[in-house]
Amino acid sequence: MNTKILRNLAFTIFTCYATAAVSETPHWSHDEQSTWWAIQDATQNVPLNYPFGACGIGKHQSPIDLASATINDTKPLNKLAALYDTDTTPTFFNSGHGVQVNTSENYAGALMIGEESFPLIQFHFHEPSEHVVEGKNFPAELHYVHINEDGRIIVLAVAVDIGEENPIFGTILDNTPHEERSKNVSAGIQINPAQLLPADLNPANLDYYTLAGSLTTPPCSEGVQWYLLPKVITVSAAQLEQLKGFYTSNARVAQDLNGRSLLSTH
Repeated sequence: MNTKILRNLAFTIFTCYATAAVSETPHWSHDEQSTWWAIQDATQNVPLNYPFGACGIGKHQSPIDLASATINDTKPLNKLAALYDTDTTPTFFNSGHGVQVNTSENYAGALMIGEESFPLIQFHFHEPSEHVVEGKNFPAELHYVHINEDGRIIVLAVAVDIGEENPIFGTILDNTPHEERSKNVSAGIQINPAQLLPADLNPANLDYYTLAGSLTTPPCSEGVQWYLLPKVITVSAAQLEQLKGFYTSNARVAQDLNGRSLLSTH
């Protein structure tokens, strides 16, 4: 599967953005997340007329409350390396649900899990965070989305706190259009996604928590493996307000663990 096909797949799954080959999915919003499962697609027959059913009946849904999970740090885990390069032609995308950066077709950056490579397709932001600790949200959360050739989805999540101004975050906000489903493809701005990782972590050997989960937006598909970093990044209070100028409260509430535990490298 080439990178163009992977990116088309990612856009369809994560943004519900219409493509030439895929009809547009039903409208949804975070305000109605408790009933995502009940949204109908009148163009489809039973049972396909409930395309977001997994949001209600799924047993491995994301996000979660990290404090409620049992942590297992005794199982040997694969090395995790964020091998992100500078992208000379990223697309700054207002998905209709969040601020997002799509990597270019020829982008070489990837997440290495052991010996497996998962290309970085896009990264985006939620305000406030989706993962919580004892019911408390961080101000925001960053998700790096990766898809490999067999279609498996890996999400690397980083909590965002208030602190020092973040130059690359500012660049992203300044170049993202405010109109929904609009793209800025001619900004001429280079982006290195690695610059958004916590500065005190080694990108080539990341500590992490991991568990099986789902997409946090419709269709809430399961089979997504989540990797959560133990360190936060910071943005300024003014930058958080700028992010809220695009979307606010675009976070799904914590879901039941249903017996899942967090595996940890530390």
